Amino acid sequence: MTHYDDVAGLRVAKVLREFVDSELLPDADLSSDEFWRGFADLVHGLSGRNRELLAERDRLQGEIDSWLISERGAHSDIGAQRRFLESIGYLRPAPAPFTVSTTHVDEEVAAVAGPQLVVPVTNARYALNAANARWGSLYDAFYGTNALPGSAKGPGYDPERGALVIERVRGFLDEVFPLSGGTHRDATGYRVVSGRLSVLQLGSGAAELVDSHSFVGHTGSALSPTAVLLRHHGLHVEIRLAPSGRVGASDSAGVDDVQLESALTTIVDFEDSVATVDAEDKVAAYRNWLGLNRGDLTASFDKGGRVVERRLAEDRVYTAADGSELVLPGRSLLFVRNVGHLMTTDAVLDAEGRELGEGVLDAVITTLCALPGRDPGNRLRNGRSGSIYIVKPKMHGPEEVRFTADLFTAVEQLIGLPARTLKVGVMDEERRTSVNLDASLAEVSDRVVFINTGFLDRSGDEIHTAMEAGPVVRKAALRAQKWILAYEDRNVEVGLRAGLPGRGQIGKGMWAMPDLMAEMLEQKVAHPLAGASTAWVPSPTAATLHALHYHRVDVAARQSELGRRGAVDVDRLLALPIGDPSEWSPTDRAAEVDNNVQGLLGYVVRWVELGVGASKVPDIDDVGLMEDRATLRISSQLLANWLRHGVVDEDQVRDSLRRMAAVVDGQNADEPGYQPMCDDLAASPAFAAAEELVFHGRAQPNGYTEPILHRHRRAVKDAARATRRT
Repeated sequence: MTHYDDVAGLRVAKVLREFVDSELLPDADLSSDEFWRGFADLVHGLSGRNRELLAERDRLQGEIDSWLISERGAHSDIGAQRRFLESIGYLRPAPAPFTVSTTHVDEEVAAVAGPQLVVPVTNARYALNAANARWGSLYDAFYGTNALPGSAKGPGYDPERGALVIERVRGFLDEVFPLSGGTHRDATGYRVVSGRLSVLQLGSGAAELVDSHSFVGHTGSALSPTAVLLRHHGLHVEIRLAPSGRVGASDSAGVDDVQLESALTTIVDFEDSVATVDAEDKVAAYRNWLGLNRGDLTASFDKGGRVVERRLAEDRVYTAADGSELVLPGRSLLFVRNVGHLMTTDAVLDAEGRELGEGVLDAVITTLCALPGRDPGNRLRNGRSGSIYIVKPKMHGPEEVRFTADLFTAVEQLIGLPARTLKVGVMDEERRTSVNLDASLAEVSDRVVFINTGFLDRSGDEIHTAMEAGPVVRKAALRAQKWILAYEDRNVEVGLRAGLPGRGQIGKGMWAMPDLMAEMLEQKVAHPLAGASTAWVPSPTAATLHALHYHRVDVAARQSELGRRGAVDVDRLLALPIGDPSEWSPTDRAAEVDNNVQGLLGYVVRWVELGVGASKVPDIDDVGLMEDRATLRISSQLLANWLRHGVVDEDQVRDSLRRMAAVVDGQNADEPGYQPMCDDLAASPAFAAAEELVFHGRAQPNGYTEPILHRHRRAVKDAARATRRT
């Protein structure tokens, strides 16, 4: 049960008030009374507008549903659909030409292309791993994954696999940092002579870099360095030289490792990858974010029988080529992803007893938590520019983006920050934002630093928008639809046209299969080739391997080339993904239902019962996939759509739910604390949540899963508290 204090006309959860007063306000130069009075004014000024925006979402979807029902088949006439969407205010006029003018942006965001991690804020160990993934071992990335064929033999170091790794990495060095008069493969030593890198060669002689400017520094003595530092496409590569090391002892050049600058940026997530459903959860999450910004977050865990403590990495110090000191960040630049505009939280209640919009609370509290990270006196500070980077998801169109801008302005004024300290990352993951992307960016042209596509949420919204048009295609076919191809291209095109390069990132989505690194190396190069300056990866190891793509593709040159192509017509985004059920055999339909039900149950059971917001979940073929609420949104909406149009019936789906519950129970049998659904399906909160997501999917606002998940997770937590009391 949540306990409250009455503060400035609001009811504030005691756990939140105590956290703010004792841990946050000392860094904000605000008294408790000043802050809570200002916070109450902010809440009163913005909450009504938040509710109005959500009502507008419902109005527009109702208009679309009615039109699709009354004008059956009219959606296939793109011109008619466009005129209708314009008439109801869904499709807005294009804005006057504008250019992004954001200032005080760190170079990791504005100038250098590279991988981006997304990590749940609630897992301190994972958050620290992600923050420290600015640098990653290329040797380890190849040695321990399928990025290199085969696998290590035996429990200890396998010299044979190690030799394959060394050969592969030397090939990378020769490709990216070619030598004049030699190769890295034939290197027998590295030294610095008169500010230039000299690479001793097998046999005799020495070679130099073709591009001498790619050498930027070293550690140790010049003639016997412990590391040499190279740079290409703005990304650094460190060749570690340690003849006494495990690998270096037998290496002809004494190279013990090659480390790549990897996850330049990380999104610390309060949204899709967490399960924070009440004031207690929110404060625990806020405290981790505060610890990352203060630099004092730690995590201890058992590794091979010994306790390991994880903490933030220090910066790296080198002797530059000209003899001066060169300091490079040891940590990824951290963004924070707040929740969207939909959900509310019991952490704060207004005078009428209504829960506060969770996104409003996040904007205020995550900013307070970020203040130590912008302190120049903090040696583990987050970035150098003094900006705070907030990703805002699930906004619907320019009016909601404008609301976010106004919210950020109000937060800056409340806390006393310079205008536009808060930078915004716009997730282009809802249909109404996609078709109005230029108008949406125009609303935040002075603070936007990031746009990114989110195929999964975007697909869920596409299905819900098209709910009454007819049966949507099977899940695997969504990626080949006309709208998705146009959507990905247009996100880049609008970002380039708005002048985002040099001011911020243009992003692409997640690689969802963390065990399949060879496949990622083959396929994810498409993201920088498409003009994206960043793309999401599921792990620090994946970030190191994905960094290879940014050495092979000059993203700035690619963006310049793409900027010369024509604009992507918004009409291409309006082709709804409606399929032909006559092409799907009974076997096809059954397989599609089982596939979606299994994925849905596998995610929901961990979310509701264990409070795990995102994790690697086995699919129906036992392939581990990164699952979050966006994947759940697709599965639940597709099943709801097929039920709506009679592609399958309720009995078939209920039968699949029962059978797949047994499959999921088996896949989670070794999970500590797991409660098998099949012990009593009628009493399982997770099973009940899954049923509701499917059979009430049409009624969920824009197809979102959060309201149902939160309600069932709260019930589980309440039941656990009641049990402890007795």
